[in-house]
Amino acid sequence: MGRQPGWGERLRYQFDKSMAAGPVALIGWLAIISLMVIVLAGAFLAITQIAPEGGQPVSFIEGSWESLMRTMDAGTMGGDIGWGFRGVSLVVTIVGIFIFSALIGVLSSGLENKLDELRKGRSVVLEKDQTIILNWSPSIFDVISELVIANASRKKPRIVIMASKDKVEMEDEIAYKIPELRNTRIICRNGDPTDLHDLAIVNPQTSRSIIVLSPEGDDPDSQVIKTVLALVNDPKRREKPYQIAAEIRDSRNADVARIVGGSELQLVLADDLISRIVVHSSRQTGLSGVYSELLDFEGCEIYTLEQPDLVGKSFAAAVMAYEASTLIGVCDESGAVHLNPAAGRVFLAGEKAVIIAEDDAAIKTGDANLAVDKDAIRAPEPRMPEPERTLILGWNRRGPIITFELSRYVAPGSLLTIAADTPQLVDDIASLRVANDHMAVEYSVIDTGNRTALEALDIPSYDHVLVLGYSDNMAPQPADTRTLVTLLQLRKIAERAGKHIAVVSEMTDVRNRELAEVTRADDFVVSNKLVSLMLAQASENASMAAIFDDLLDEEGSEIYMRPVSDYVATDQPVNFYTICLSALRRGEVAIGYRRQRENDPDHRNLGGVVVNPLKSETLQFGPEDRIIVLARD
Repeated sequence: MGRQPGWGERLRYQFDKSMAAGPVALIGWLAIISLMVIVLAGAFLAITQIAPEGGQPVSFIEGSWESLMRTMDAGTMGGDIGWGFRGVSLVVTIVGIFIFSALIGVLSSGLENKLDELRKGRSVVLEKDQTIILNWSPSIFDVISELVIANASRKKPRIVIMASKDKVEMEDEIAYKIPELRNTRIICRNGDPTDLHDLAIVNPQTSRSIIVLSPEGDDPDSQVIKTVLALVNDPKRREKPYQIAAEIRDSRNADVARIVGGSELQLVLADDLISRIVVHSSRQTGLSGVYSELLDFEGCEIYTLEQPDLVGKSFAAAVMAYEASTLIGVCDESGAVHLNPAAGRVFLAGEKAVIIAEDDAAIKTGDANLAVDKDAIRAPEPRMPEPERTLILGWNRRGPIITFELSRYVAPGSLLTIAADTPQLVDDIASLRVANDHMAVEYSVIDTGNRTALEALDIPSYDHVLVLGYSDNMAPQPADTRTLVTLLQLRKIAERAGKHIAVVSEMTDVRNRELAEVTRADDFVVSNKLVSLMLAQASENASMAAIFDDLLDEEGSEIYMRPVSDYVATDQPVNFYTICLSALRRGEVAIGYRRQRENDPDHRNLGGVVVNPLKSETLQFGPEDRIIVLARD
């Protein structure tokens, strides 16, 4: 049996423990020492009857008071007379100086530690109805910007951010990149979103919605899934379901994320979303402007809400009942979304309407029976699809998804040529999947910024050109710079050939879009921006992910841009009610148009795209104009 510690060691151990307890314990020890000195000095003066020269001896209480005054203020002893009394006062004053110096140091250190703790962002957030953003990525600034716009009509909106990043750094970056926050307040906290204790800091129990970004670093999807798991399975969570919008990069992880999040989770598959929009935009010039208009909070948005006036009406009649809004689908009682359902489908009680509108206050029904010019409506003429030649310049992880999606739409006999110089290109080409045998795939390893190499591809012979960024092998800015070089070379080739080349380009940073416009490409699909818009929309609308899954799925209803002359006569002005009726007769929903006129106001810089126009407004269309419709093929 080992040696037992003595009472001295035990006392020292207890003293060490108390000293390690922090500033409160230190202040307690200083108070005890002060009390001991004051009591001893008072007792000594009372017993020895030492008094100031010419004064009376003091009692224990009076002596203790005199000692207390000299402990707190060294200047008090300056008026003492008599060397005996001065000696006692000097001892007490010296001890007091030591004690109060130590007390000031302890208080200063404690205050500094508290400020450091506040700086680290570890205090609990006590807000209500806040939007929570978990993790940090370049997309966060666009997400915040969109939420600021959405919050403009709310009272005291709050956005709470938690990430494994310094609180002050987060606040500084946000202030620099988003100088105008309107009425929204940003609250930043440092922590690990996958940790239950850290999650409690942002108080998800009182949240309005939660956005989980894909963080920077290795294996971001696992971090997102763990964060959702921590939110949904927290033993202290609220009973009311959360509204969670989460970003997943690899679609192979989507099933696991859905199992974890259940009905509380809306997934935004970043690579799938971008790839599908790139494919759709490449085949229909100007389509990226339509998606941007539907996704951002400026202009028109998609709402999902109950409309009692529609109960008992057919879908076709309901479409024609709105003048300043556009009905595009139905959300049934189970939460399933049906875009562009059968014209005769009747609205049932409890079902919600999926409507495009500038504001929910503008969603009102009316009567359009007298507004339609039926004589201007043209009968549909079937058109046979023709083979297409598509060229992809550049390559990244979204290339295989784009290839597969493209093969689902093209006619038999189509060709896809891939030209890039990434290290993994040959292996990626070997493992490419296509949906059918309608499209052949060939490739060429070239420097896509070299004009000689590009001219050898005979680019004017292609129907569509897609320029992808080298975002897997380069940082965002250098990748966009290389994309810009390729676009400038394409512009020069088109000018020499005297032919317009339909070009769609993927950009990483939205700030580079303005620079890229000098290249005269038809569409720019900004990757981070689109994902940010989708996450912000999903945080406000619980059906948004399902709506866009349907919009971008070949088996659902998709957005098409078709010649206006296929729907109505263009020899006279017509209103949009007439176009809507013509589209309904084909099993489609007209949601807007594209008119490119030099003198037409283009307030959103969307290439002449107008979504959700006023249906009673009469416009003169030309053969080159397009109608934007929601159709199944």
